[in-house]
Amino acid sequence: MPDLLLELFSEEIPARMQAQAADALKKLVTDALVERGLLYEGAKAFVTPRRLALAVHGLPGRQADQREEKKGPRVGAPEQAVAGFLKAAGLASLDQATIQSDPKKGDFYVAVVEKPGRATTEVVAEIVPDIIRRFPWPKSMRWGSGTLRWVRPLHSIVATFGAEGDEPEVVHFSVDGIEASNVTRGHRFMAPEPFTVKRLDDWMAKLEAARVVADRDRRKEIILNDAKDLALAAGLELVEDEGLLDEVCGLVEWPVVLMGSFEERFLDIPDEVIRATIRANQKCFVLKDPKTGRLANRFILISNLVATDGGAAIVAGNERVIRARLSDAKFFWDTDRVNGLASRMPKFQNITFHEKLGSQAERIERIVRLAKELAPKVGAPVALAEEAALVAKADLLTEVVGEFPELQGLMGRYYAQGENLPPEVAAACEEHYKPQGPNDRVPTAPVSVAVALADKIDTLEAFWAINEKPTGSKDPYALRRAALGVIRIVLENERRLALVEFIDAACDARMTQAMQKSTVASGGIIVSGMAKVCTIFSGRQVASHAIDLLAFFADRLKVYLRDRGARHDLVDAVFALEGQDDLLLVVRRVEALAAFLATEDGRNLLAGYRRAVNILRIEEKKDGRAFAGPTSAALLKEPAEEHLAAAIEDVKARVSRAVAAEDFEAAMTALSDLRQPVDAFFDAVTVNDADPALRENRLKLLDEIRAATRGIADFDRIEG
Repeated sequence: MPDLLLELFSEEIPARMQAQAADALKKLVTDALVERGLLYEGAKAFVTPRRLALAVHGLPGRQADQREEKKGPRVGAPEQAVAGFLKAAGLASLDQATIQSDPKKGDFYVAVVEKPGRATTEVVAEIVPDIIRRFPWPKSMRWGSGTLRWVRPLHSIVATFGAEGDEPEVVHFSVDGIEASNVTRGHRFMAPEPFTVKRLDDWMAKLEAARVVADRDRRKEIILNDAKDLALAAGLELVEDEGLLDEVCGLVEWPVVLMGSFEERFLDIPDEVIRATIRANQKCFVLKDPKTGRLANRFILISNLVATDGGAAIVAGNERVIRARLSDAKFFWDTDRVNGLASRMPKFQNITFHEKLGSQAERIERIVRLAKELAPKVGAPVALAEEAALVAKADLLTEVVGEFPELQGLMGRYYAQGENLPPEVAAACEEHYKPQGPNDRVPTAPVSVAVALADKIDTLEAFWAINEKPTGSKDPYALRRAALGVIRIVLENERRLALVEFIDAACDARMTQAMQKSTVASGGIIVSGMAKVCTIFSGRQVASHAIDLLAFFADRLKVYLRDRGARHDLVDAVFALEGQDDLLLVVRRVEALAAFLATEDGRNLLAGYRRAVNILRIEEKKDGRAFAGPTSAALLKEPAEEHLAAAIEDVKARVSRAVAAEDFEAAMTALSDLRQPVDAFFDAVTVNDADPALRENRLKLLDEIRAATRGIADFDRIEG
């Protein structure tokens, strides 16, 4: 079957846009073909700095003929309806329609419309220009006097169609004066002359001869392998960087790997600063000395051509730029170490954290206070947690972090170590930002844990207080990431934490600060027009928004557990119980509940529970009242209901003791003992007895079943 080759040749496409553009071209073209009945066997997109291409294999030579029946109005319908039908069906008169009978609706007109299939080349010529004109570039431009918008000036279009062994035909169309043809060009400098191509294999072979590697993955493979070989020859190791590899692959059509060097005096700078400097400014890879584990004074650069001097001038140019950039970095590094971290703290008073939440200095003060409260809960010395929280943000005002923001935290560790601060404090300077993503590690050192939790809880509480919550896909303050960070720190360190208590503590710290610049009105402390509104949680007053924030944590916990195979409804069922803000205990309950519901006893008890609750709801709705226990022992007439009542009391007591001891497995074992009495009750007892007193007592007994399970979770929220 024939294949389609499409190439859009332009000026250099930004590297960051290339992969997405290749995917978009493939999807737009193949979707349009399928929509028009042209199914294909396979498709592959290609992208280089100067071309975007697509090969579609196994297309039919033309569309299949189509036959469609269009139902029209009833015979005798108004002329206007008939005229509309004739126009829609493309008929000249009713003589070209047939009449069909329907036993219920009578006779009506039917038009049989037959459309002969078009040649695939015609379809391609129709869809490709439209795709080019509306191509979804993140940024585009116009040039010259044309109206076409493209990422960079578009020079030529290749469009060929044909079967293997045949001479493919050019698909004729034009876009803004650019005529499709079978002519393309190779490397800008090493093979600039035009040449003709036929189909994919011919296109790739001729491009290779013209010093262009069209396959993006192959260019990456060439760069990586050649860089490793060059490093090995020098007795060094390549520091691999997938992101940089993706970027430089999009900068070259004919990758040539070269090695440069810089003065050894720059190795006094931390490795991360050297790497960031060379990566950011020259898109070069750094090399490591396997003997020392530190960086070597060499780097790998990727050229886009084979130079006549073996690349000496290219290497020298890169060395000159890197030398200047490393000189700047060394100056920043040396300058930062002249004054200690503590000397930078007063500057935070003049930096606004958020217009409604005060300065960065005020935020740091809150983090210090909260870290001191959290420290005993996570096994950290209070004094060290206080010291770490005080200086953890100081590196944000250093020259190195100002130049390379991605090094925040890490530079704080280096500066703290240089000042001989306690190791725990230095570690916390780096680790309190973690985890910064689902795959990032969590801090485990107690001081780091205390500061990390304080930082994240303060952020969440503050933005919740001013109602700046994530909405839809928008989360400008990365609050979802902060909540997930708290969850991971707590769970992966197996720390017990009353979350609402510390959210409320963060609120109190913020309100205490604000007290100095606010007034008291209507019994509340007014801050930016808002008062602290309280509610009751586990017997104590807490800020109302803390409860709303707890629900947000529940949603994030569901996402976290779902990714690990847990059921989200069980998280809902546990969180629905009053006072559930200890994330570690919530997870342990969820795990025990999931294990229980996977057993036959668990499944049968859940079925019995639902039967009981359904009856209870129906009767409560009918009577307009609730039936809440306890039951009257004197009205228990049947052995089955006596047995169930006794079992419920026993199970409630055992569940209560097991939950108090945090032995959730024992609690589930106790709950499983309800299964047989519940089954026996429904087999032997009529709930809606004619005697109103017996009926009411039995309905209360059903409510007692619900009460017994509430010691574990809200079974109403369990699905399936």
